[in-house]
Amino acid sequence: MSDARSELTVSLWRGAQQGRYETYRVPWRENQTVLDVVTFVQRHLDPTLAYRFACRVGMCGSCAMTVNGRPRWTCRTHVSSVVKDGRLEIGPLENLPVIKDLAADMRPFFDKWQRAKGAFVPSRTRNDEIERIRPDSAARIAADAAIECINCGICYAACDTVRWNSGYLGPAALNRAWTLVNDVRDGANAARLQAVAASGGCHACHSHQSCQELCPQRLNPTASIAGLKRRTMWAYVKGEI
Repeated sequence: MSDARSELTVSLWRGAQQGRYETYRVPWRENQTVLDVVTFVQRHLDPTLAYRFACRVGMCGSCAMTVNGRPRWTCRTHVSSVVKDGRLEIGPLENLPVIKDLAADMRPFFDKWQRAKGAFVPSRTRNDEIERIRPDSAARIAADAAIECINCGICYAACDTVRWNSGYLGPAALNRAWTLVNDVRDGANAARLQAVAASGGCHACHSHQSCQELCPQRLNPTASIAGLKRRTMWAYVKGEI
């Protein structure tokens, strides 16, 4: 980006759950990312700034933050695409406790992933013959459409239902449950369907589709949750849950 302006005005959240935004002046450079801006502040202006990052290339999701009111991967978000009148506001992910500054506490997010029975439970042992899964089967196609989630928490931070209902499992946990429900090798579907049909499960989703709109992987957790709604209702009718 070529721009005559030479500085950005950057407001960063400082403190824990109770804190405030503090303003910094950062050089405006061509092709810089939001993560570059945060890193500049930490390395050159205030070494006490806390934030997370790892891969810097959109593989790990650990750098997710709220940028000008929307959750984003900061490593893949160029300043030129989000800056407003030379200003950026960067905070931690919403709907999660704040540890310090831009680092949110991800434990509630992963606790709900566990509550949704998001761990694969094999139905066979290593001594059994490997089960063959046809890539064109309906179940495999349904799982493939949702399997690329990297648990960055952006959908959780964007979800209005999570904001209103702290007991709601959230889009990522339910999306993971949907992939396992469609994995014929998994042996825990009865318990999983029971978990996602309970209070705070798939039927609490209001289908606002903020998760689908903002997912960096272009997944559609709303569609996965709709699938769980149908599957749990069918299981209830058949007396399985």
